[in-house]
Amino acid sequence: MSAETPFTPVAGGVDVAGDFGLSLLVLMRAYRTVVASVLDDVPQGARGYQTLAVVVRGDQQNQLALARYLGIDRTVMTYLIDDLVAAGLVKRRRTPADRRQRKIVATARGVSTLQDLQRQVREAEDRLLEALDEDERQAFRTLLSRIACDVREMDLAAAPCDVASDAGDVAEPGS
Repeated sequence: MSAETPFTPVAGGVDVAGDFGLSLLVLMRAYRTVVASVLDDVPQGARGYQTLAVVVRGDQQNQLALARYLGIDRTVMTYLIDDLVAAGLVKRRRTPADRRQRKIVATARGVSTLQDLQRQVREAEDRLLEALDEDERQAFRTLLSRIACDVREMDLAAAPCDVASDAGDVAEPGS
């Protein structure tokens, strides 16, 4: 190993230094673990959280557009929205231009729940990134967002950057 790529063992003694894919895999698994506990009470966990975040932003015109934006099958989206409605986080509102369509809107409870969850998710992320100082964490988040926005050209089903230009926006995996 050179000084530039030190041996970085993780559980099982695997070296992730220099292996981009393995590093992402380790980080994603750790992310899921630390964030899952925060999202235990959210219907459908991370998927429900990400959906709620997009609904709160309010930029998707109807349930089908929401499903397409998040890359979720429209049938699965129906059940997900049903769960979020049952939890009092969102509601379906008829679209004035077409009574057959429904716009999904956040309830006051949904907005306050999202704000609380965003804070808790950020704290969990900070624990995950504790090897980095605050400036490095911000740089990492900025670079990660830039890469995510660039790869949307490769995956036209996902559009992570259409509304994620504000630093305060939720950009999850899975967003």
